[in-house]
Amino acid sequence: MGHWDAGRAAQSERLAAGAALAKDKAVPRDHAVALLEAVIRPFDRVCLEGDNQKQADLLAAALAGVDPGKIHDLHMVQSGVVLPEHLDVFESGVARRLDYAYSGPQAGRIAKMLFGGKIELGAVHTYLELFARYFIDLTPNVALIAAVSADRDGNLYTGPNTEDTPTVVEATAFKSGVVIAQVGAIVDKVPRVDIPGDRVHFIIDAGKPFYVEPLFTRDPGAITETQILTAMLAIKGIYAPYGVKRLNHGIGFNTAAIELLLPTFAERLGLKGKIATRFALNPHPTLIPAIESGWVEQIHCFGSEVGMDGYIEARSDIFFTGPDGSLRSNRAFCQTAGLYACDMFIGSTLQIDLNGNSSTVTTLRIAGFGGAPNMGSDARGRRHPSEPWLKAGQEADPDGAPALRRGRKLVVQIGETFGEGNAPTFVEKLDAIALAEKLKLDLAPVMIYADDVSHIVTEEGVANLLLCRDRDEREQAVRGVAGYTEVGRGRDRKMVERLRERGVIKRPEDLGVGVLDADRSLLAARSIKDLVRWSGGLYKPPSKFRNW
Repeated sequence: MGHWDAGRAAQSERLAAGAALAKDKAVPRDHAVALLEAVIRPFDRVCLEGDNQKQADLLAAALAGVDPGKIHDLHMVQSGVVLPEHLDVFESGVARRLDYAYSGPQAGRIAKMLFGGKIELGAVHTYLELFARYFIDLTPNVALIAAVSADRDGNLYTGPNTEDTPTVVEATAFKSGVVIAQVGAIVDKVPRVDIPGDRVHFIIDAGKPFYVEPLFTRDPGAITETQILTAMLAIKGIYAPYGVKRLNHGIGFNTAAIELLLPTFAERLGLKGKIATRFALNPHPTLIPAIESGWVEQIHCFGSEVGMDGYIEARSDIFFTGPDGSLRSNRAFCQTAGLYACDMFIGSTLQIDLNGNSSTVTTLRIAGFGGAPNMGSDARGRRHPSEPWLKAGQEADPDGAPALRRGRKLVVQIGETFGEGNAPTFVEKLDAIALAEKLKLDLAPVMIYADDVSHIVTEEGVANLLLCRDRDEREQAVRGVAGYTEVGRGRDRKMVERLRERGVIKRPEDLGVGVLDADRSLLAARSIKDLVRWSGGLYKPPSKFRNW
């Protein structure tokens, strides 16, 4: 049958080549490029963190600095394409193929490079989907990761931004791969062991912390009255009637507005303790007033957020923290919680078509989707009931046998009818379709498929797609809340009115929400400084958000 340890033999050869540059496991940072040239081979699959927030920036720069004559045609398999260096490797030929999940800051550049043929695209994944493939057919040969600190044996402390690290290391280390970690410091004893040293082959002292993107910070001062109105409609039209307690909020000002209305608008409605008590969520600063007001019971996090560490440490009843006081985040576990344990996902998108398919892909930007398709999909493997889940299932299938009828996750798309740059949110055909045609992709990068979307919320009202009984009703429900976009203007007014009579569409006045009441005075905090006050000074916002 031949040998069964070819992978181990190849790993030993790579480790021996790297060991020539190391003292025990430690490699000087000025040898980082040489280390990568020693252990990486052409055509390898390489996972570079590359997370949603945490970035192995020193290793990213080192990979961009290797000789393309030695290292080329790499297959990059990483969650986030965030730093310029993540794309520089494709410009130089060091990398050729890409499988990823999210590319927010590089969305414009990645679009140009994909259309220009610089990148061979595997797929734009959800996080859980990509993590799963690490263990099946995208297993990394080399993982380049980041940690707060390491001891001499290579035990890693990842601190609050553990994020994807355990998943990446598990897949690589146990399949004869090489794991290289950049750390902020090498210490005698780490505060807690997040990654055991026997899974880490080389460590590089970067001499400074890794870069973290303040991805989830939204300044309350930038929240508009229209966003406040959509938040009011969501609370009164969805949170309240379904009694949603377990949920996930997507990134954006619309959901930040909801968080800031919980202690004010929602409190006046008598909803405290009845909605929004348990979250799968990064530690959003705009949730501080709700936490301090006693609304929130528990939060499990995908990653942390810049400036929130002191606040999290002081609120261990709410967050998952270790004995050292720092957050233990885990993107794979939190994505799983969002998929199976939450009753609702609510978030924004860039485009919605006539059926309710949504995407963050436009002709100019390919942002990826991160976790939204995991959060925003109906988990057909779910078997535990809850009131919101059962109620949504009953609306979608009123004639089904109750004991056999599946529940439904509430998947809500919230936003204004016109988005950034006055671009219409509602379109006849998603730009994602044009991208698929241009790049000859087998599958268009749709973020949330129409059959998963349960509600759409705009300043025009709430459309409950669960109550639609055919494709025509669904299209008119979408058009009915699309405002003065071309899609909205094309509505069948009589049919939309009939849908309104049935409660499929609910306008602000149907929900008892006064449009003129959507005022910034409703926000529990109207500035970053207000959030700092609410936290008792524990929240330390990034300098770019400080204007006092």
